Amino acid sequence: MQYGLFVTGTDTGVGKTVVCAALARAWVARGLRVAVMKPVASGSDRTPAGPRNSDALALMAAANVPAPYETVNPYCFIPAISPHIAAREAGVAIDLGLLRSRFDSLAGSADCVVVEGAGGWLAPISDGASMADLAVALALPVLLVVGLRLGCLNHALLTRESLAARGTAFAGWIANAVDAHFDRSAENLATLAARLGAPPLAHIPFLDRGLGAPELREAATRLCA
Repeated sequence: MQYGLFVTGTDTGVGKTVVCAALARAWVARGLRVAVMKPVASGSDRTPAGPRNSDALALMAAANVPAPYETVNPYCFIPAISPHIAAREAGVAIDLGLLRSRFDSLAGSADCVVVEGAGGWLAPISDGASMADLAVALALPVLLVVGLRLGCLNHALLTRESLAARGTAFAGWIANAVDAHFDRSAENLATLAARLGAPPLAHIPFLDRGLGAPELREAATRLCA
């Protein structure tokens, strides 16, 4: 595997799946073998084949390394609630070792693996572990998707501080305009660039978040340069 990336966000609903799928498509277009993973997902549909999460399916559609659904999304829960609560209610213990094993299986046949977290960086996945612990276990650099809305400065800077405290490699950040009425967007972007130490790899305008967005194709090129 040449590249790997763990994509987290400042919150749920900030566009992690859109970014992950776009990056996967961009790397596929460059001729790379791209695998994807959504290790833990809650908020899924019941199907004859078992629970299926729409985010995981979207990622699989963007990749070109085929894998069983259970490898891409080992822990899939029906309720749209915090994963640690969903797991507890299902009587399931989320095992970081199993997730690492599934990741290694994907990485063995890919040039790049894009891993999407659930919720934000410190979202709990068990009584004692969070998404941050999963990223550390996978030993991947972390890309932060910042949902541009009120509160994003605090959320982004706390996430960056937590990344640094864990010694986790910071791959950069992507700004995603999730609120059409976000006031002082330019000023907030400038503050984020100054405090995060770099401008965003991409700035996705509101309602212009297609999977082939040029901004995300350019970000993919920079990330694997």
